[in-house]
Amino acid sequence: MKRTNHSLFNPPGSAEELLKHIVYHEAGHVVAIYLRNHQQKLPPVFFEIMINRQHQQQNHLAYFAQVSGGRLIDNLPVAEIENNQLGSLEEQQSLQKAYEADVINLLVGPLAEAKYVALRDDEILNLHLINLVALKNYGGHSDIEEASRYLEYFIPGAAERELKISELYTKAFRFVEDPNNWKCIRLFASYLLESEETIISCEQTSDILEHFLTY
Repeated sequence: MKRTNHSLFNPPGSAEELLKHIVYHEAGHVVAIYLRNHQQKLPPVFFEIMINRQHQQQNHLAYFAQVSGGRLIDNLPVAEIENNQLGSLEEQQSLQKAYEADVINLLVGPLAEAKYVALRDDEILNLHLINLVALKNYGGHSDIEEASRYLEYFIPGAAERELKISELYTKAFRFVEDPNNWKCIRLFASYLLESEETIISCEQTSDILEHFLTY
């Protein structure tokens, strides 16, 4: 999960501000992968956060931090084959729950960045003011492309895909808006800014987020 821009109508005005955009974006992914998957009783997944201090020192900040791993479905072509071969309703529901979770976790990253910007600028953020396309303005270009790729593998009809991604976008938005979830995103973003580590493991992340949840 790597933050990438397609267009940005209101780019960060400084390197410090760009770092905040990045860490909120990646914190959104991380908290969704860890906390939402746990809330949905999904299997744990391996992930780690890579922090490139060299890029920070050289002012190449676009990829200062990114999440590696974190997918319930790592191989989409294989999953498509399995999807066509699944017989029982339980197996089909299990696969659907997994790919929907991955899509939501992709969308939470740019939504967290959008919420940070809205709060910074004292603006309102709601589903009527920011849609899926607008997330490209918050580093979500590759996240949206990947989310669309997921749904293309599992839902053949364009109209059905449109309905499904709208449904999942709403769930991602509600996750970010939940006060406890947002608290974890905000605190983890601050942790990423202040940390001197270059790799943060999923075990470390678990300990950190569980600590934040007790605040």
